[in-house]
Amino acid sequence: MRRVTTKRELRAALVSSKGERRVLVPTMGALHAGHAELLRRARDLAGKDGCVVASVFLNPVQFDNEADLSTYPRHQEDDAQLCEDCGVDVLFMPTPQEMYYADRSMVVEEKLLSRALCGAKRPGHFAGVCLVVSKLFNMVQPTDAVFGKKDFQQLAILRRMVRDLDYPITLHGVPTVREPSGLAISSRNERLTGEQRVHAPKLYAALKQGAAAYVAGESAANTVEIVTKLIETIPGTRIDYVEMVQSETFEPLEIDAHEEGPLLLAAAVWFGEIRLIDHVEILR
Repeated sequence: MRRVTTKRELRAALVSSKGERRVLVPTMGALHAGHAELLRRARDLAGKDGCVVASVFLNPVQFDNEADLSTYPRHQEDDAQLCEDCGVDVLFMPTPQEMYYADRSMVVEEKLLSRALCGAKRPGHFAGVCLVVSKLFNMVQPTDAVFGKKDFQQLAILRRMVRDLDYPITLHGVPTVREPSGLAISSRNERLTGEQRVHAPKLYAALKQGAAAYVAGESAANTVEIVTKLIETIPGTRIDYVEMVQSETFEPLEIDAHEEGPLLLAAAVWFGEIRLIDHVEILR
């Protein structure tokens, strides 16, 4: 594995890459089993002759909360080892100064899919995501890129960016990797206290119970109410949102609607100072 920190080094490393497919896996670091699944999928897509490029970059532009940025876990050496273990060919680990000019003035903003869920609650977040991913696409020139479905809205927005800006890249979504308890694996989980880790799996359990109720005939409004009441019983939490939307357009459902899928039942919940997101897809 070749480890680089500058754009010049990255270009030099990619000049010698072989094979028809170059697969990119962008990450913010603090890598875990979920990231390992993305990297293994990338290796499979690239094949033995292709090139897998992983980036580890804690992107300051997508954070709307300075405290969240400052406390985000950082484990660069462990990250590098996991990348090597998973067959990464080139690991790009730039600094913010390497990625962004001090007087940068360009933005890449999606204005439809980002109006709901996390887009509504975190102004500027997805613009920051789109900016850094578009830069990585330009630097790496991948044929494919791999993202986790845990960040369902992010993946949808990036698919729209690829479509609307005519990037010749195929995006691949990998299902959410979960702990045995059902808790979605996330870099932020390591900041949870012991007690919070006991209660955190109840978020996914509430969403599954809500989805089952909807499939059984409950309206969208009643489904959201069921999930909300279940989450409210979890100690030490406060709800950021619980919403039910069309999973392709992210348009909200009518209050008394019972529409056919694909739908998304999603929630963001604060466990103390840690914000966790999760969702359940309803496909029928």
